[in-house]
Amino acid sequence: MRQRPIPSSGEKLPLVGLSTWQIFDVGDSQEDLEIRKMVLMQMHKWGGRVVDSSPMYGTSENVVGKLTSKLDTQDSFFYATKVWTSGKQTGIDQMNASFDKMQRKTMDLMQIHNLVDWKTHAKTLRDWQSEGKIRYWGLTHYIDSAHATLEQIVKSEKPDFVQFNYSIQSRNAERSLFDTCQKNGTAVIINQPFESGTLFRRVKGKSLPIWAADYDINSWGQYFLKFILSNEAVTCAIPGTSKPKHVIDNMGAGYGTLPDSNGREKMARYLQSL
Repeated sequence: MRQRPIPSSGEKLPLVGLSTWQIFDVGDSQEDLEIRKMVLMQMHKWGGRVVDSSPMYGTSENVVGKLTSKLDTQDSFFYATKVWTSGKQTGIDQMNASFDKMQRKTMDLMQIHNLVDWKTHAKTLRDWQSEGKIRYWGLTHYIDSAHATLEQIVKSEKPDFVQFNYSIQSRNAERSLFDTCQKNGTAVIINQPFESGTLFRRVKGKSLPIWAADYDINSWGQYFLKFILSNEAVTCAIPGTSKPKHVIDNMGAGYGTLPDSNGREKMARYLQSL
């Protein structure tokens, strides 16, 4: 799979990862756990590494820890989770609980979820990074109206990562957020690449354009993901799925040809014409 470097370290990450939002909140259901295990195995087989979770996502952190602990590939994933509470000690307690749930001694990436009490947590995360408890730190949000605030924080705090929403039809981040991240050496994780399924509903029953094959696109999922991944400022996109066949398809977007700027606009125009 194609990879891009994390600007602050040079470490490379595969372009496609996995979000556990809703998808991994399955508790102790053995049938559901087995399916999620297959999702993780297929993701790894096809080159994916980033697994993104949060204490906000119900039992997802616990499910990730339980399933990956049974895999020989456990230590080859890139584990990302978040702090989602106010107050220094409350944040520390929540993050330590995430370490236990995900069964990690070191967390690859700890993010401040939706900017909740970000100034307090940023100091803790910087301290933890210097101590080696976490490898990277960052911030997240999921709506356009937060982009300006994310930009300000990227400029002032220089986080390793920032995670935000972006898709083929939700392009607010192109105004200046991507440029700000590149100028300040901040890696970018894209959430909501399919807009919670809205994009698939829009193209239901519609055929891919013949020229999609020029970019090695074999499905609408790959169409939407390759539009995102062709933006050089994007380090990784994290679609969520509970189906092994869909995770294989998603990982496929990280292979083959990516569109250039003209191709991207052609893709966007075609979607708008449907």
